[in-house]
Amino acid sequence: MFKRLFDLQWKSFFRSASFKTEIWIKILMALGALYFIVVFLGLGFGVYFLIEKAEMGDPLRVVNRYMVYYLALDLAFRYMLQKMPVTNIKPLLYLPMKKREVVHFSLLKTVVSFFNWTHAFFFIPFSIVLLAQGYGAVNVIGWHLGFMALIYCNNFINVLANNQDRVFYVFAGAIVLLGISQYYNWFDVTVYTAPLFNALYDLPWTAIVPWALLAGLFTASFRYFKANMYLDGGLATKQAEARTENLEWLDRFGNLGTFLKNDIKLIKRNKRSRTAVIMGFFFIFYGLLFFTGSIEAYDGPFWRIFAGIFVTGGFLFSFGQYVPSWDSSYYPLMMSQNIRYREYLSSKYYLVIIATIITTILSSWYLYFGWEVYAAVLVGAIYNIGINAYMVLWGGAYVKSPIDLTSNKKAFGDKQAFNAKTLLLTLPKLLLPMVIYALGHYLINPTAGYLFVAGFGLLGFLFKNKVFTMIEKIYKKEKYKTLAAYRQKA
Repeated sequence: MFKRLFDLQWKSFFRSASFKTEIWIKILMALGALYFIVVFLGLGFGVYFLIEKAEMGDPLRVVNRYMVYYLALDLAFRYMLQKMPVTNIKPLLYLPMKKREVVHFSLLKTVVSFFNWTHAFFFIPFSIVLLAQGYGAVNVIGWHLGFMALIYCNNFINVLANNQDRVFYVFAGAIVLLGISQYYNWFDVTVYTAPLFNALYDLPWTAIVPWALLAGLFTASFRYFKANMYLDGGLATKQAEARTENLEWLDRFGNLGTFLKNDIKLIKRNKRSRTAVIMGFFFIFYGLLFFTGSIEAYDGPFWRIFAGIFVTGGFLFSFGQYVPSWDSSYYPLMMSQNIRYREYLSSKYYLVIIATIITTILSSWYLYFGWEVYAAVLVGAIYNIGINAYMVLWGGAYVKSPIDLTSNKKAFGDKQAFNAKTLLLTLPKLLLPMVIYALGHYLINPTAGYLFVAGFGLLGFLFKNKVFTMIEKIYKKEKYKTLAAYRQKA
């Protein structure tokens, strides 16, 4: 039975309408995975000697001290990026298959996820180094097995918390507060967590505890999945009371106002779009990593441009990246109407511009760190409006991932609002302004670098009509491929 389910998933992957159009994204994702593997290998073999050289104490104890943050960050990244393994469950309910087999198959798919086995590239080399340095073999094995069990515990915690956004936000906020408290010597949570992790080495038999916890989480996940495998239960569409909103003040803009109305209603009424807006707001605080000097590696003018793009482009990246996928549920209906692509794309463009301007105003408190810091924010905003706004619309023509606005991220749901593909598509938008700044910085001076980036953004306004004409042609060319992709369920 598992072989049959695997064959169905394999055929679904290669027969997908988006496979050929997004093959380059899959190649980039493979290269990204290779990069993280190399990084984890480097840390696994090198962190022991780096800690020893810095004279911070016993390297194993130092690693155990900060492992609470390692596990917390792993869980946070899983929640944002790891997609739940979607077995197309509704068609399978009509077939003579046992529910427990389908559930076991889905859970086993999470076990072989990249987010699980990639950690082995850190823990295995680090364990080898510990053995080579004279640490007890039984103790190291107990420590290693205990932490691998905790990694898989994160996997099943993510499964169970897949639709608990409020819990995630509270958890993420608590971790940030704990990190800040430790940095300023207010409260050190590692004083209480380090002894627990040290026990995995000092008392190898305690590795049984995380494995028992893993077994409990697996059982809970199995029961939760199985209990929601009903068309009138976990797979049912959530019904909500409809409310009428006129937004008559937008009528003065004609068809453009009509599209803006739809976008505003979409954001207010759907969880997926609201989450994207909330994430875009939190991007405002991303600049603290670069502008405060707390991280020495990020203390430089090039990183200021990088941060300026991110601070003012949160909505652009989180929401604009998936135009027109937000409208995928009624996109075929729209295409059957007498609607000009120019008007549709213009509404998305102005929505992104309005959000960027609002974000720039909300980011004015960065003046506290100096005028050069806020200059980077302003320059980033100009570039986002003049260049990156076009690029997200351009890229949207090739991103054929439908978003189900009625889905509430149930156990068998997926996370299309924010995933690894979205991050990969943002890379050109972030690297290009840094290259432009470097030209001005090295050829003339730092101020010229800022002017170069702002100048490119202003040029975007001058060529707006030509750029929109080009983007409109691309959307028309990709129209029927997009419609075919949106008709697919998976």
